[in-house]
Amino acid sequence: MVQKFRGAALFLLAAALSVTSAHAQTLKVVIVNAQKAVADTQEIKKAQAELSAKYQSRQQAIEALQNDLRQIQSQLQGPNLTPAKEQELTLDGQQKQKKLQRLGEDLQQDFNQDRAEVLGRAGQRMQDVIKKLAEEKNLDVVIDTSNTLYHKPALDMTAEATSAYDKAYPVTGAAPAPAK
Repeated sequence: MVQKFRGAALFLLAAALSVTSAHAQTLKVVIVNAQKAVADTQEIKKAQAELSAKYQSRQQAIEALQNDLRQIQSQLQGPNLTPAKEQELTLDGQQKQKKLQRLGEDLQQDFNQDRAEVLGRAGQRMQDVIKKLAEEKNLDVVIDTSNTLYHKPALDMTAEATSAYDKAYPVTGAAPAPAK
């Protein structure tokens, strides 16, 4: 199946190139690293800082639970531990472990959902910006770097796409400082 797809793709590319050469035109091709172009936008940088700030308190709660569990483990390994105290610590540790797992899963799910929304919106906007740039520059083809094995650096317009994105979708307000 993949072989047929590759063969068809190569055939179409060869056909496009032969039609282009038959009309004595030059095929205008550029390369864009769409993932990098999106990641380098001011909007994404601001969103990363906002997401970090939004989830900082939940991350701190997880870290506090992890510290509690380490202390419980340390106490369980200590000398002169009565059976009653061992049972109490074990029960407390199990409850905190369950809570830690639940908090971690909830945090990961919420973060991934927010991140996907931001990246989805920014990715669609970047496609629109690249399309507009291609039309303005009268380009025939824009190829993502994930689909290339080699290209000359002069063909790369990733930075130009990021700059055009930032102009089309300016960020309002300063991004908060990333949490440490």
